[in-house]
Amino acid sequence: MTEEIKLGKYQHVKGKFYEAIGVAKHSETKEELVLYRALYDSPEFGPNALWARPKAMFLENVQKDGKTVPRFKYIEDIVS
Repeated sequence: MTEEIKLGKYQHVKGKFYEAIGVAKHSETKEELVLYRALYDSPEFGPNALWARPKAMFLENVQKDGKTVPRFKYIEDIVS
């Protein structure tokens, strides 16, 4: 997949916010993975949990309420 990931704040289709912090490659398959952190405190995973998801899945559209929408919608750059 050649589409680039903008680093910054995203809103997941379910409503919570995340920060995309980079793209990595799986060490065995070379599949691109988006690294992102939760911008909330999870009772199960703690504050600002780190996640990795295949880039194709991060960028894909999903169905919600009968509409096709991005799984993660880009919101803004986050300045450190």
